[in-house]
Amino acid sequence: MTLDTVWLIIGFLGQGVFFMRWVVQWIASERHAESRIPTAFWYMSLLGGLITLAYAIYRQDPVFIAGQSIGSVVYLRNLMLIYRSNPADSPKTSTATKS
Repeated sequence: MTLDTVWLIIGFLGQGVFFMRWVVQWIASERHAESRIPTAFWYMSLLGGLITLAYAIYRQDPVFIAGQSIGSVVYLRNLMLIYRSNPADSPKTSTATKS
């Protein structure tokens, strides 16, 4: 297995995590019969974005790097806002925020 193949797998892994966040959001919304964005959505966004950012850096793609970098800041900021408004919540007890 070549280094390029390993990085291709990493890139697809990042995209897979990033895609699955929408599945998590959809399930949460269906369970509550209203639009919901669970905290897991933001964690998956951040993880998928950072993995994809690593792939973009390896590929040396400035457009992709810029997009993923900015996105990661937004995901991190949303997590900070969630925990600031719910300081007693831990990742296990924080279930969802309305959108």
